[in-house]
Amino acid sequence: MQDKRLEWTVRDTEAVLHTPVLDVMKQREVSEAGPSGDYVAIRCPDWVMVIPVLGDSFVLVRQWRHAARRITVEFPGGVRDGAEDPAETAARELLEETGFRAGRLTLLGACSPNPALFSNTFHCYLAEELTATGAQHLDADEVLAYETRPIREVLDAFGSPEFSHALMGTALAFYLRSRK
Repeated sequence: MQDKRLEWTVRDTEAVLHTPVLDVMKQREVSEAGPSGDYVAIRCPDWVMVIPVLGDSFVLVRQWRHAARRITVEFPGGVRDGAEDPAETAARELLEETGFRAGRLTLLGACSPNPALFSNTFHCYLAEELTATGAQHLDADEVLAYETRPIREVLDAFGSPEFSHALMGTALAFYLRSRK
């Protein structure tokens, strides 16, 4: 393979913006083939999404998405805290957002959300054998509701404005692959 000629080397990195959820970096890069330039890389913690299955339904969260300026319906999930194991993040987010505990949690897959811009990894878990605790434990800035929807209804509705979160589509692909 001739992939070596496709590689780029980072010569310098400068922080352009620091926020509580991500850092935007300007990277001066040089290609093995000759070109060079400044490129943007967004550094942020890993993201985790969990697919809770309750009978023939999914447990979903309904929440406001600030950038899109609308309410979306999606699987529970969130940001990995520091060195927290992604499975711990999945269990924590499921409990916080829905009040359910998983008797069985299975990693379905992991991928890069957008390798052109983001440096993090997206982890997707299946949660089964759910037990309701009866209480959400939302973060101070979280305002959301949870609901159940039949699996077939969610699959059929994906891509509609209500079900427009691209990472949910990735999660659904992992779910369908696991069901083969």
